[in-house]
Amino acid sequence: MPTRTARTAWNGGLQDGSGQVELSSSKVGTFDVSFPKRAADDADGTTSPEELVAAAHSSCYAMQLSSLIAKAGGTPQSLDVRADVELGPDPAGGFQLTGIKITVRGEVDGLDEAGFVQAAEEAKAGCPISKALKAVDITLDAALEG
Repeated sequence: MPTRTARTAWNGGLQDGSGQVELSSSKVGTFDVSFPKRAADDADGTTSPEELVAAAHSSCYAMQLSSLIAKAGGTPQSLDVRADVELGPDPAGGFQLTGIKITVRGEVDGLDEAGFVQAAEEAKAGCPISKALKAVDITLDAALEG
């Protein structure tokens, strides 16, 4: 299996510094990062490690769920997956991820609501990003649409 790479170039201190994250393997972009914007409610055009984790988690989860729906005899028509990753204080000092909420809405042929929710729960436990983030409380809100 391949290895994927990203890199960050950082200049300055935590509060006055900034950097750029480069998605090196795909070469799809370079994105600004800064701690003050990371900790603010408005990201103001910058990304953050939490947003990048959310992107990784939502895409990984969608792939895993699509596979599990097919294994359960269903056909996924569309999946809308959102991952909300929360940064908060670490009681031991500093910061930590304090929670991840996955919200998924699906249009699926061949599965009822119970079958979809079961596949969604299995995907939450089984996607590689979920496995990597076991130290974080991950919640799920899953439902069929239509």
